[in-house]
Amino acid sequence: MPTLPHPAHLARLARRTLLASIALALAPSAFAQGAYPNKPITLLVPFAAGSATDQLARALGQSITDQTKQPVVVENKGGASGMIAAQAAAKAAPDGYTVLITTNTTHAANEHLYKKLSYDPVKDFAPLGGLGKGGQVLVVPANAPYKSVGELVAFAKANPGKLSFGSGSSSSRIAGEMLKQLAGVDILHVPYKSNPLAITDLLGGQINLMITDVSTGVPQIKAGKLRALGYSTPKRSTQLPDVPTIAEAGVKGYDMGYWFAAYAPAHTPAPVVARLNQLLTTAVGSAAAKSFFEMSGSEPWTTTPQELAQFQAAETQKWGQVIKAAGITPE
Repeated sequence: MPTLPHPAHLARLARRTLLASIALALAPSAFAQGAYPNKPITLLVPFAAGSATDQLARALGQSITDQTKQPVVVENKGGASGMIAAQAAAKAAPDGYTVLITTNTTHAANEHLYKKLSYDPVKDFAPLGGLGKGGQVLVVPANAPYKSVGELVAFAKANPGKLSFGSGSSSSRIAGEMLKQLAGVDILHVPYKSNPLAITDLLGGQINLMITDVSTGVPQIKAGKLRALGYSTPKRSTQLPDVPTIAEAGVKGYDMGYWFAAYAPAHTPAPVVARLNQLLTTAVGSAAAKSFFEMSGSEPWTTTPQELAQFQAAETQKWGQVIKAAGITPE
């Protein structure tokens, strides 16, 4: 006859089994919080090197490396209005090692500009947090015949269809379309993969004007190669205090800013999302990021993941209304 285990032994065995089960249940969370990150993190940028988003990503990456002692790789995947990078981020492993540093272009405007996207701005991503907000500047070549927004509008009205504006992001494009709409002018749109590429053609005389992010435009303005005519938000830029807003220059109601935010692939574990939000929030306050904000005329803006999701939903609706009002047909 077999010997039955002693009741006390059974009780100890049950306790050990219960503790082991609890440890297994907690292991993923503990690993995510304790061990992450333990290898390089890639920051995907939807625009070319030198763009405002690229400059911000590099500033943030420097701070994340300082915080974690892990390398941060900034990878530029420009083109298709940010869709190439957004798709790559959406398909990346949801482990916290691929982060999309992007703007309203990919996560508020594109779904209204294109009939079909290669990614879903909501379902394919886990919001991490806001990073910054800013405005844009209307620039023309330094030798252009118009020296103010009023003179530019008058020239455009007298020469319908003869002027062209370039854009390398949805923010830049919609800013130009809003100018056309509110000023009542006919100006041809010329698309580019990024704003720096459009600036190159503007300097070369292939296009006549553009509304670009300040960090891309200011170096050329200060070098005397471009003339700044107006700023896109209701408040003047700290970088260009002498440049009037487009609204105060005569285009009533003009207001078109932009924002930066960070996203991970959908299904990234909650502890990793929380850790990335913490890292990015700290990075936004770093010396390198502060230098970027001062140089670009933008300002820091941090949120929780939940706040970013709510903000994105409101912005998507706003951009949809602007795009529809501008009469833009999805491509």
